[in-house]
Amino acid sequence: MDVRRRPIKHQSHHRTMKSHTAGEFLKPHSQPKASDALPLPLYLTNGLFFTMFFSVMYFLLHRWREKIRNSVPLHVVTLSELAALVSLVASVIYLLGFFGIDFVQSVIRPSPDSWEIEDDNSDQLMIDDDKPVKPCGQALVPHIMPTTDVAESVVEKKKPPPAIEHTSDEDEEIVKMVVAGSVPSYSLESKLGDSKRAAAVRREALQRITGKSLSGLPLEGFDYDSILGQCCEMPVGYIQIPVGIAGPLLLNGAEFSVPMATTEGCLVASTNRGCKAIYVSGGATCMLLRDGMTRAPVVRFGSAKRAAELKLFLEDPLNFDTLAIMFNKSSRFGRLQSIRCAIAGKNLYIRFCCSTGDAMGMNMVSKGVQNVLDFLQTDFPDMDVMGISGNYCSDKKPAAVNWIEGRGKSVVCEAVIKEDVVQKVLKTSVAALVELNMLKNLTGSAMAGALGGFNAHASNIVSAVYLATGQDPAQNVESSHCITMMEAVNGGKDLHVSVTMPSIEVGTVGGGTQLASQAACLNLLGVKGASKDEPGSNARVLATIVAGSVLAGELSLMSAIAAGQLVKSHMKYNRSTRDMSKLASS
Repeated sequence: MDVRRRPIKHQSHHRTMKSHTAGEFLKPHSQPKASDALPLPLYLTNGLFFTMFFSVMYFLLHRWREKIRNSVPLHVVTLSELAALVSLVASVIYLLGFFGIDFVQSVIRPSPDSWEIEDDNSDQLMIDDDKPVKPCGQALVPHIMPTTDVAESVVEKKKPPPAIEHTSDEDEEIVKMVVAGSVPSYSLESKLGDSKRAAAVRREALQRITGKSLSGLPLEGFDYDSILGQCCEMPVGYIQIPVGIAGPLLLNGAEFSVPMATTEGCLVASTNRGCKAIYVSGGATCMLLRDGMTRAPVVRFGSAKRAAELKLFLEDPLNFDTLAIMFNKSSRFGRLQSIRCAIAGKNLYIRFCCSTGDAMGMNMVSKGVQNVLDFLQTDFPDMDVMGISGNYCSDKKPAAVNWIEGRGKSVVCEAVIKEDVVQKVLKTSVAALVELNMLKNLTGSAMAGALGGFNAHASNIVSAVYLATGQDPAQNVESSHCITMMEAVNGGKDLHVSVTMPSIEVGTVGGGTQLASQAACLNLLGVKGASKDEPGSNARVLATIVAGSVLAGELSLMSAIAAGQLVKSHMKYNRSTRDMSKLASS
């Protein structure tokens, strides 16, 4: 490659450009330096702002880490945090103003030597009186001195360039790269810096890859930043689920309008009828029996003897306080309640149970468990941790341990329904309901070998309330464990009905509860966010609302079956009334 220096004939332009630095294009010659604004030497001023920047950054990161550990929303700031944010912004503005502009311009503005270099084998621009200027192709940073006309236009134009607007052509190029596999779909948010744009690009790329249309899946009208890194990865849209309101549910002397997200006809109407029957009968009473989330790791030893020794150590009351101290370091809300072990040969399953405040608490208890395991490694160095969860917890699976010992909130809810209400509102009789409950919910479920399924349709109501309030819908599995009891009281005239639910797993902070629509439903119930007066009370109230709603749903469905109304009502409310033959012919 022939690279040589050539004399530049336009020396006057050369000198003109050298006399104007890049910084002088953006500010007047008389603009004072940063040090002129303060009565301090330059090195002290710079040191002050550097110290301020790193100090407040450390403080904020430390505070944010504590908030994440304690499930406190990041947008809730104290006075000290607000002051730190103001100091951070001030220091950033100073440092950028003092160092940032000159650095950027030093990158953009080339050195004089590069203006005089000509490469005969390249497509770079060259200053030559005898040859026209060649384009530089797709180079992002110019490597040469601009020509006279260009230089004069740069001198005249001192305003900063306008913000870059993303065009459809730019998105088209990114879509092609995603389809080709050169850009991973999961990295679009970080590369583009725009969650909604990333979802739109990913959606279009998915349609081209699969050849299937997503035209019915809405994209607009959703805050994709709110789910970034916490609720859903690689979004391409969102699902619309209608939300209905059942109630008022009169529970423990308070009235609740219960939001239910469902696509099943009759469900909200049926639950609403049960709420009415409870309301006119004086309301329902709900009691919290237990409140503790569980996590059960599995560890392995070289022998069953060593596994048994650890079991005895963990279940010894004398060691509990030490283990609780290690566990409780993970959170100011997580408090160890009990440790229960099960051994299988040389494998040991350790079921930790702890309170979790207003959070559902899976992450909280997992961090506490990890602290205890790290502590035990000192006295039991031969312990091999096989998994932080060994399914003895048990999460998102029907399990007898949850049915017997409980997980999350264990609740019992009851009501006495008057005889005239059973007849006029529920359209049946007390005797018919008692007999049907015995044959269906108790005997029928036993014949089927049910595990926690001694009810009519508890999971229907649990799922609908969970979806509306931002709970983990998969935890409907164990949360729907329920036994429904019905008995004639007051001389056989009135109906005593109850539901016992040992493992309702709910929270009012974290996860999907912070999304706008789910937070609105929690706000409707009066249990949004963490309770300031009594930590954990919002989540406990939500658990009682779930149980009270299940009670209403059980009462109404059982009455519909006893009165022979089930098929008729579903044919009326749960089937489309549109003439599909006409739609097909058109």
